[in-house]
Amino acid sequence: MPGARLTQQDRERIAAGLADKLSYGEIARRLDRPTSTITREITRNGGPTDYRPQQAHQATIQRARRGTPVPPRADTPPGSAMEEEFLERALRAGMPRIAAQVHLDLTLSEDGRRTAAELTRRLNVSPASISVAVNFLAQQGFVRRERDPRRRRDIYVVDDDAWYNAIMTSERQTLESARATMAAAETYGLDSPVGQRLAKTAAYLERVSLDVMESAERWRTLLR
Repeated sequence: MPGARLTQQDRERIAAGLADKLSYGEIARRLDRPTSTITREITRNGGPTDYRPQQAHQATIQRARRGTPVPPRADTPPGSAMEEEFLERALRAGMPRIAAQVHLDLTLSEDGRRTAAELTRRLNVSPASISVAVNFLAQQGFVRRERDPRRRRDIYVVDDDAWYNAIMTSERQTLESARATMAAAETYGLDSPVGQRLAKTAAYLERVSLDVMESAERWRTLLR
């Protein structure tokens, strides 16, 4: 039943769904549960890559015996299906879990700004984990750093251009791959089967990347 607690069998089915790379929504439909229930279950028990059904079930039993419910996570407040879906999609796209949490917290903050100390406190993770997450997001173009000269601390910012920057960063990396692939094609010889295959791949990657960058630039005004 949708309102009943998850059983050991339910958790085994969740693990099987994760192994089959099903979305949280699909797993929820197969178990006749809300997507928010499945998302909370997975995120509080290791995430999609480290979820273990037996350990998750035992942890739930122990919490019930202690009578102490799990405190709500900063990235998934109770009843916020939209935020849970946001986090799920980021994880499915390959973003590391803490990086996804940082990105979500910054995106939903009033002014899109947090210090490292604020992120550490809100997400209940170590400063080192925040540093790794922010470095990843900055490399991908999702956040930028600003320096507070008065307090001598960094402030992490997600602004209106975040997705534009992320897209452009990704496509520049793809262009680099296209050029490396073309260099490899020339090494093998453009008249050889391998060289021809690599040259076609390089041309495709280059054309798509340039098209995406042109489109991102053309529609950038929508972010302003």
